[in-house]
Amino acid sequence: MKLIADCGSTKIDWCLIENGKVVKQVFTTGMNAVMLTEEEMAQRIASELMPELGDAAGIEAVYFYGAGCISEEVCANVAAAIRQSIPAPVIEVHTDLLAAARALCGHEAGIACILGTGSNSCYYDGEEICDNVSPLGYILGDEGSGAVLGKIMLGDILKNQLPEDLCQKFLSQYNLDRMTIIRRVYKEPQGNRFLASVTPFLIQNIDRPEIHALVVNSFKSFFVRNIQQYKGYNELKVNFIGSIAFYYKEVLAQAAAECGCTIGTIIKSPMEGLIAFHA
Repeated sequence: MKLIADCGSTKIDWCLIENGKVVKQVFTTGMNAVMLTEEEMAQRIASELMPELGDAAGIEAVYFYGAGCISEEVCANVAAAIRQSIPAPVIEVHTDLLAAARALCGHEAGIACILGTGSNSCYYDGEEICDNVSPLGYILGDEGSGAVLGKIMLGDILKNQLPEDLCQKFLSQYNLDRMTIIRRVYKEPQGNRFLASVTPFLIQNIDRPEIHALVVNSFKSFFVRNIQQYKGYNELKVNFIGSIAFYYKEVLAQAAAECGCTIGTIIKSPMEGLIAFHA
């Protein structure tokens, strides 16, 4: 049997598979591997996963994909934490970007992208990531992401760049005012999540030309500043994973066409593709 984990900061999706079939699926609290020690991660796995998973003796391999798994040292810590509860012969720890690439492209070459709260992209050769334009986070980069879409919209609202009726509609719907927005962005933790949390307003009002233009332009910025840097970008399918890509797929396709790119697969989460890859 094989155990696959798709780890985010909010939750971890664990799938135990045998012969390509899901035997058991367990959800546990998310982990950021950069912020937690090996012992803290081991304790969470032991207390949250193992009671649901049961006996680990039959698990031959663990494939763990997570945000924050960005260095050999961090990946080694995660692997050691897993090994305390699951002594599998094979334990591999990889980035969430490789999870996206394998889920979207399988064993074929292509461009794989994440478009959710943050954004990222890579050129994938069918096995490994060969090129990656650094996303740089929502302050310097993350074009097209939920955090950046929210940042642009809130800036436009507070600087009166959107029609007054839209501004008032937003502030009323989310029960926000200028000082609350500023406090949530600059003084409270995880400002990027707050910014991304208001993006449903965009899709609800996407028929308004001002909102449509805001979203299209942000997506076009993603293609220009990221995808167009990959060799042969106009010959390969550009594939996406993440909630923003999934819910805004029509606008995303328009932006791609205007930038000379062709959209391939768009899925909301990687697990189904990861199961097929590791089967």
